Amino acid sequence: MPAHLDLAPYQAPLLFLVAAGVVVPLFKKLRLSPVLGFLLAGMLIGPHGLGRINEVLGVGIPFLAKSDQIATLAEFGVVFLMFNMGLELSLERLILLRRYVFGLGAAQAAACGLALMICAHLFGQDWAASATLGIALALSSTAIVVPVLAEKKRLNSFSGRAIFSVLLFQDLLVAPLLLVMSMSAESGHDLLLTLGYAFAALGLIAGVGRVVLRPFFQLVAAARSNDLFIAACLLVVIATAVAAASAGLSMALGAFIAGLLLAETEYRRAVELTIAPFQGLLLGLFFVSVGADLDPLRVIAHPVTTLGLALGLTALKAPIVAGLARAFGAKGQKAREIGLLLAPGGEFAFLILAAAVLAGIVSKQLADDAMIAVTLSMTFIPLIANFASRKPKAGVVEIAAPELAAAERVLIIGYGRVGQIVAELMRAHQLDYICIDADPGVAAAAREKGEPVYWGEATRPDFLANCGLATAKAVVITMHTPSAVDEVVRIARAARPDLTIVARARDALHARHLYALGATDAVPETTEASLQLSEAALVDIGVPMGLVIASIHEQRDLYRKALIAEGDVAATAPRPFSARRKKR
Repeated sequence: MPAHLDLAPYQAPLLFLVAAGVVVPLFKKLRLSPVLGFLLAGMLIGPHGLGRINEVLGVGIPFLAKSDQIATLAEFGVVFLMFNMGLELSLERLILLRRYVFGLGAAQAAACGLALMICAHLFGQDWAASATLGIALALSSTAIVVPVLAEKKRLNSFSGRAIFSVLLFQDLLVAPLLLVMSMSAESGHDLLLTLGYAFAALGLIAGVGRVVLRPFFQLVAAARSNDLFIAACLLVVIATAVAAASAGLSMALGAFIAGLLLAETEYRRAVELTIAPFQGLLLGLFFVSVGADLDPLRVIAHPVTTLGLALGLTALKAPIVAGLARAFGAKGQKAREIGLLLAPGGEFAFLILAAAVLAGIVSKQLADDAMIAVTLSMTFIPLIANFASRKPKAGVVEIAAPELAAAERVLIIGYGRVGQIVAELMRAHQLDYICIDADPGVAAAAREKGEPVYWGEATRPDFLANCGLATAKAVVITMHTPSAVDEVVRIARAARPDLTIVARARDALHARHLYALGATDAVPETTEASLQLSEAALVDIGVPMGLVIASIHEQRDLYRKALIAEGDVAATAPRPFSARRKKR
């Protein structure tokens, strides 16, 4: 064991983990976004917080100094965020919300960006700096607004879906903005060459990804190893980011392209779930590193610039966005909620302003003042959300546009022969549905036919939640493994006491057990086969079809009631289902 251990390399990671361990639980208890906590923690443990105390007192308190190692890890936080944004931007969502994404979203970015650009120019900035400030400050905070809406159960309301649509457009806008920032120092012939090279590199990444990603994930999924799947997800994110960086592009842009490519595959839901912990941790590190660069004394030294910009930013954008929301069908309280929640600045402003400083478009001092103003405006969001979501006056009825209605889908668990028939009948009755299957080969074959099938383990509560269990109209479980059916019924019933759950049962004993677990309907294979045989026999004998159907329905209803009654009794039995099956 060494006599002396140099703790310097471990100082920054330890400080970050301490900050994360304290900040996230504390801010969740206070019902505030952890993003704000990470920014404030960065200010505290950075060179302008504890570092300044060291300078004054000379006590040697450890603080977070911006090192290359921390900067690289923080950059990967943005990489994972952009990858996740690519996953969110599926073609299905863009088609469903196209009027609001490309209509309201584009109008918001253009109107707010133009207004802010004019204001910046009136305060003495040149047109290039004014345009950069305008578009950077026009963006809103996905990282805070979406969790706040979800916590208040407003994400599937009209205003929630409209806000989400605008944020989707802003996410689409960030990648080309970063590309423009990285090329802003070029001019003339060099710019054309660089632009051509960039598009060629993006085309190559997209082309290789389209050919390689789906077969690669199919091979990994077939191994049925969770650790291997995690490693594969990390490999794809980091490899595409590094490939883009080696071509002279932003790492975040490469990850964004990879996310877009995976968004249309059957592995999208599983990938989202896998990268979430890494994204949260690394994004937290990114916000800590941003906070470490922010000097809180600037608020005291330049109160008019920082506080005035934060308040002015919110006050200027809110009526513009509310007015645009009215033009797109929102009325009264809905338009006010959309305007207020999209008015503060967002986390992407940090990226754009940092890139603008590197390109020499915006001065470091102005960028720092703008970043502090954005941070301050983001702290307003939870308070704004409380005010904006107040109920409208009684008697006021607002009807949501059909494309912004909450997505009530039927979840079909298992896409074998039974699941395919259920899906076909859902299509025949024009019901929206998605399917889940644990076999990568089945999911891939269904995707090639255009079916909305996702690969994943439905016995994982977090995976079911990610597939939309909270807003599902019903869950139909067609898996052939009884234990897996039991587990899905338990999870679904625990999450949604009001949910319709129809499950496939192996036999009558299994059906009684499923009723005891909370299934709305349990359909034993043996019973249905008997009823279908009886129906065919009666019709072939010559009994009128109407009488046959009536008697079959009556018999099925009597049998179902008997199973439910026996299931209620079985639910109180001390022996578990597995033990009862063994005893038989």
